[in-house]
Amino acid sequence: MKLDQSALVIDDVVRVAREGGRVTIAPKAIAAMKKSRAVVERALKDGQPHYGINTGFGSLSKQRIGEADLAALQRNLVRSHAAGVGAPLPRDVVRSMMLLLAASLARGLSGVRPIVCETIVAMLNKGVTPVVPSVGSVGASGDLAPLSAVAIVAIGEGEAEYKGRTMSGGAAMKAAGIKPVALSAKEGLALINGTHLMAGWGSLISHDASVLFGAAVAANAMSIDACRATDEFLDDRLYRARSSNTMRTVAARMRELLDGSRIIPSHVENDPRVQDPYSLRASPTVLGACWYAMGNLNSVLEYDELGAVTDNPLVFPGAGTGGGILSGANFHGMPIAIPLDTLAIALCHIAGIAERRIYLITGAFEPESHLKPYLSPRPGLQSGLMIAQYTAAACVNEMVGLATPASVANIPTSAGMEDYNSFGPRSAAKAARSLDLARHVVAIELICAAQGLEAHRPLKSGKGVEAAYKVVRSKVKKLTEDRPLTADIEAVSGLIRDGAFAGI
Repeated sequence: MKLDQSALVIDDVVRVAREGGRVTIAPKAIAAMKKSRAVVERALKDGQPHYGINTGFGSLSKQRIGEADLAALQRNLVRSHAAGVGAPLPRDVVRSMMLLLAASLARGLSGVRPIVCETIVAMLNKGVTPVVPSVGSVGASGDLAPLSAVAIVAIGEGEAEYKGRTMSGGAAMKAAGIKPVALSAKEGLALINGTHLMAGWGSLISHDASVLFGAAVAANAMSIDACRATDEFLDDRLYRARSSNTMRTVAARMRELLDGSRIIPSHVENDPRVQDPYSLRASPTVLGACWYAMGNLNSVLEYDELGAVTDNPLVFPGAGTGGGILSGANFHGMPIAIPLDTLAIALCHIAGIAERRIYLITGAFEPESHLKPYLSPRPGLQSGLMIAQYTAAACVNEMVGLATPASVANIPTSAGMEDYNSFGPRSAAKAARSLDLARHVVAIELICAAQGLEAHRPLKSGKGVEAAYKVVRSKVKKLTEDRPLTADIEAVSGLIRDGAFAGI
């Protein structure tokens, strides 16, 4: 991948964060950084205060700093702001943050020397991953604490992981053959002032949520035949009347998955049911609404944040009114925080309606489903999949709490100078946890629905559903007697995470 003024796409972020794709810097990006750096150098000689260049930070911005202390100012900034706590962020999250930091610097509006961006890129390419505590950013003035944990390794301090070992940042840089960067005016601030954690983590979450959604639709379709439900509610005319493209898309996908089913026509006659429960009949409507919310996050990232410069102040090369150093609030995370909070709500509904279908399948209270209680081969003697539904319910209950938005509760910082924060990183953390829980709920539905299909053999479902069934059976065998279910659930959750249900 080559960094220049263009925007990244989510697939780029995922590839570099998880697979280690090589990153380079385009010559035009190098030239742009040099031009913006020249503006900073001129500003240092004009005798005027410039925020973060020759002043203190936040509420200390009225304090002027002498030329002899400018390098110490930037070094002290990085050290003092590395104040996060909690378990370290996952490696892929840290790498996504580093990639977005480098991309933002490469756009040439941050006033840094090319060597600063080159150092971050070298760390990515050689596998030096800073240890970044997961809690500490309020999502405005950038992701200060997490980015400081990255920047402090870039200057040869802090702590990092290299080749599977955790060591001091200086030792990791030396082992990788990377020379730590000596910061100059503005450069420490540019390294730690941006939405790179929120946007990077959000990109990984958005990708993984899309993968989960495909598996959730497949599970939903499998449950339709497991319950011997109708496919009437998938008729396209219903969703044209609702005027919803996302609902139409979901319904069309379910029709495709069920195409060729011999279970559906097997009970067209002599079936007294007139309508199915909402967990089946309203599923395209509910999932369509969730898909719409997920698309909003994707759009915000790809059309805005992954092409953004979120530093402050920004440095604009040029003459007259076209050039200069401007202070603003591009670092504010609210544009990402709200879609991430919304995603947590959407995930609640993906998992919530899946849990209702699990309950429907395992409860076996509908005689026309032709299912035994808890899908047990010998109900009473064997409990079958009874407790799998309990686990799904526990996951959904936790997700309800996680759906409370982080972005709506403001806590001021920096003695009131930073008086309205986004808390976007907490939105990301909650969405990531909710995504993991939803993945387990959908895994349980797939296990239960696959077992439900066994009750209707030799009749088969549609080609797509049968393909999904085979994916489940590649890791989880048919239930013939009671066994521990944890390994089964984790195995199918792993299949979902790895995209095994994509392309069926």
